[in-house]
Parts: sequence; C-alpha cells; structure tokens
Amino acid sequence: MPSCGFFRMSILVLGLGMVSFMFRSVYLADEFSLKPALPHPAQAVHMPKLLPEERLRDLFTYDGIWLFPKNQCKCDIKHQGYNFQDAYGQRDLPAVRARRQAEFEHFQRREGLPRPPPLLAPPNLPFGYPVHGVEVMPLHTVPIPGLQFDGPNASIYEVTLTASLGTLNTLADISDRVVQGRGQKKLTISTRSRKLLNFILQHVTYTSTVYQQHRVDVVSLEFQSSVAKFPVTIRHPVMPKLHDPGPDRKLRDLVTIATKTFLRPHKLMTMLRSVREYYPDLTVIVADDSKEPLKINDSHVEYYIMPFGKGWFAGRNLAVSQVTTKYVLWVDDDFLFNNKTKIELLVDVLEKTELDVVGGSVLGNVFQFKLLLEQGEDGDCLHRRPGSFRPLDGFPHCVVTSGVVNFFLAHTERLQRVGFDPRLQRVAHSEFFIDGLGSLLVGSCPDVIIGHQDRSPAVDTELAALEKVYSKYRANTRDQVHFKLALHYFKNRLQCST
Repeated sequence: MPSCGFFRMSILVLGLGMVSFMFRSVYLADEFSLKPALPHPAQAVHMPKLLPEERLRDLFTYDGIWLFPKNQCKCDIKHQGYNFQDAYGQRDLPAVRARRQAEFEHFQRREGLPRPPPLLAPPNLPFGYPVHGVEVMPLHTVPIPGLQFDGPNASIYEVTLTASLGTLNTLADISDRVVQGRGQKKLTISTRSRKLLNFILQHVTYTSTVYQQHRVDVVSLEFQSSVAKFPVTIRHPVMPKLHDPGPDRKLRDLVTIATKTFLRPHKLMTMLRSVREYYPDLTVIVADDSKEPLKINDSHVEYYIMPFGKGWFAGRNLAVSQVTTKYVLWVDDDFLFNNKTKIELLVDVLEKTELDVVGGSVLGNVFQFKLLLEQGEDGDCLHRRPGSFRPLDGFPHCVVTSGVVNFFLAHTERLQRVGFDPRLQRVAHSEFFIDGLGSLLVGSCPDVIIGHQDRSPAVDTELAALEKVYSKYRANTRDQVHFKLALHYFKNRLQCST
C-alpha cells in the first residue's frame, strides 16, 4: 500500500501548488495592474480669470503712472497739469481735431507707422528662417540667411516663397523645372532631393524693386499646410555727418559755445570775460535780438543780429545753425564760468556713451526731470516727474534722465535735427526736450558746475532801464500760455499733461 499513499500525497501537493499559483497570479495582477483600467470621465478644466485692474495697476505702475497698454489715457490734473484742448474754444475744437488727425495720419505715412504687427510662429514649423535683421537698401539685392527645411520626409518637396514689395531668386544654377518664378514675387522649389532643396534655400535672394524708404516686406515660406513668415526691412543706412577734430584733437576743434542774448549787454560781456579766463580760444556764437547791436572785440566771437524781440527759441536756432564743431555747449548770457566748469568732462561723457545731450548744474541746480508718455487713441498723455531713471554706465556720478538745466553739451547734429520751435518767443525750455522725446538720449552730470551772475538790479541808470524793459519780456502772457497749450495739443498730439 505504500505506492497508494505516495500517490495520494502527490495529488495533495499538486493541488496545493495550483491553489498557490492561482493566488499569486491574482496578487500579481493587482500589484502590477495587469487588468486594463476602466476609462475615467475627463475632469472639467476651469480656466483662471485675468487679474483685476487694481492688481494690474500695482504691478505695472511707475512713479505713480500706470504704464500699461490701453486704448485711452487720462491725466489727473487736480493738483497740477493741463488739458491741452482747453486752449481752444468749443466751437473751434471739432475743426482743429479733424485737422490734427489729418496731419497725424500724414506723419504716420512718412514714418511707416503703425509698425507691422508681431510675427507669430505656429508650433512645429518645419523651417529654419530669419526672425529679425534682414535689411536691404532700395533697389538692392541681399541673400536671405538661415533658410532651411527640417520637416518630414516626402516623395516630392515643394516649397513656395512669396514677397509683396520685392522679388525672389536663388543663386543656385539649377533648371527651371526645379525652381520656378525666378525674379518674381513668388518662387517655387520642387524636388525629390531634400539635400538639393536645402542647398537652393541657402542661396535664396531678395531684391527691392521699387524705390521706397522705411518699409517692411513680410516674406512667407510654405510647405503643405505649414506657413512661416519673416520681415525684410527696406531702408537706406543713415548717411554719417562726421566732424574732423584735427590731428591734435584740441577742445577748440571739438566744442563751440552758443548763447542767446536780449537787452542785457552787461550780462553778456561779463559771461564772455569769464569764458576767456578758462577757455581763451573757444569759439562763442551769440544771437542777439536787442534794439542796439553790440561791438565785441573778440576774434573768437561770432555775433549775429536778429530783428528786435524775435524770440528765445528763434535765437537758439540761429546760434546752433552756425556751429561747425562736433559738439555745442549751450549757456545763458548771465552765466559765469569758474574752475568747476570743466567742459572736458562733459566731452568725455559724450565720447564714451550713447548720450546725445549731457547737462551740468547751475550753482547746484540740475533741473533733472523725467518724461513719461502714455498713448491714447485721441492723443497721448505726458507726465513730468523730477529726478532721473538710472545711473549712467561708466560714470557713477552721472544719471540718465529726460531733461536738464540750460547748461548742457550736445551733439550738434542731433540738436539741429530736433531744433527749437521759433514760435516759442519767451519762456521756453522743457518744450525742446518734449520735442526730442524718443530721439534724444539725455544725461546729467551735476559735478560739472557753472556759476550765475548776481540778480541784484543794475546800478547804472541806462542798464537799469534796459533791465526794466527786459523784465516785461521775461514772463509768458496769458495768451502765450494758451498758445503753448494749443501747440502741445496740435503739434505734439498731446491730450494732457501732469
């Protein structure tokens, strides 16, 4: 019977093994998720709201001004400021507004405004292409750098390039069956070879065919349903106007002093004597709209006579127009040069930075102010705040700002380009920096100091009489203030200021 017992034991062991295998299989299925998971319903995604306006104001406010894109801007003029349209009567305002809009549209056409909208690259484009920096002079040809195809394999690769203001070609010597549309606005490349396609793309050219300035062509690049676009800028490089400082680079060959005088001959002569004490050979240009011309015995002074009372900014224009050196130093006729009036330091700043204008201080008065612009559909809002934006790189005692005191050194060509509005006859200063906003980079170095003559009345009766007449012209009349506001409204297309 031992064999029977052995047989029964074998069946028992086999049965226990099967049970153990089945149990372990169930355990492994649970442990490693061998069963397919049942699909769960997708949870709804709740998109967040945009930040409220109050939060946006906190994030994007500078010096109390909300500098964030919006359709319209406003000026809080409760304490100080102007609504420039108030310079016009309600009956005249609609016609003035229409004329201003027409002139603004003409300005936009000349400046190529508004700029083309940003070019957006769709995801997973099969192309390499330039996103910025392709420039061509009118009627010139340039190669387009960076073109390449990196898309999926295809039996035939057909790529099309399209321009609107110029024509396209390729330097590759290839048959017209592969490249169609040479010298046309639409160029099509069709080939079975990916390597040949990229060779042709690497040698595509753009030709400007119409003489025009400051235009942007948008060239498209297409393969199947994929489209890429990139800009080609058409413009002439700026023609340089260079000033030769001479082999010794002397200050007299770099800088001319300019000033405007009116009914203050004694002040002017005192200022000129102070110049000669420190800079005996610098040229000084004087514009004078007094009644009686002066006799100045100085070979380095150029003296220009104007019609009586022609005005402050007209005189500035005349004086600056005669400057032939690289830099011009502007001073008032009642300033005094001293041992802290280091023109060389201001020259060093302009030579080593990108500034167009750098001011000093008048007895510690730097008159620094910042100009901040908000754009609006019906006109812009201008905000003036004291101070500066940041230190000037390389000159820790100097700063970058928007406007400075009436003692400054400037690149002559940049000053002449902005100019001084001759319609501003009396008190005017900030208006020049407003006109230069966006084209002049301004700095201030308070360590360069010029003095100011005593403001006490003249003792001499004749000079005292001149000063009395001068004082009548010193302040703006109410009509001139209204005129200045109207000028900002129309000429600068400003709505208001604070």
